[in-house]
Amino acid sequence: MFFANTPEPPYYACIFTSDRNEADAAGYNSTADFMVELAAQQEGFLGVESVRDQDGIGITVSYWKSLDSIKRWKENSLHKKAQEKGKKDWYSSYFTRICKVERDYHNK
Repeated sequence: MFFANTPEPPYYACIFTSDRNEADAAGYNSTADFMVELAAQQEGFLGVESVRDQDGIGITVSYWKSLDSIKRWKENSLHKKAQEKGKKDWYSSYFTRICKVERDYHNK
């Protein structure tokens, strides 16, 4: 796993927790990779960290400079298409949480 290289707080985190369906996995990985590439091109994007276990439970945390940058990402037309595909075919359930990071600690 690679850690996102975030700046000094404050900044924002968008936490996406999902439960993947067994069915229709076609295109999931390539779409997920493309979404990371696309997000990295968005103004205010700071980084991403993502994991998924063998049962299909996953957590992706994307980091953003502002709430406005998260809003613009949510409204991105290609991201919206991926969201709809996820709702329809890939996820049995999911949560999205937006948080303000006021402090962080690390050991490198």
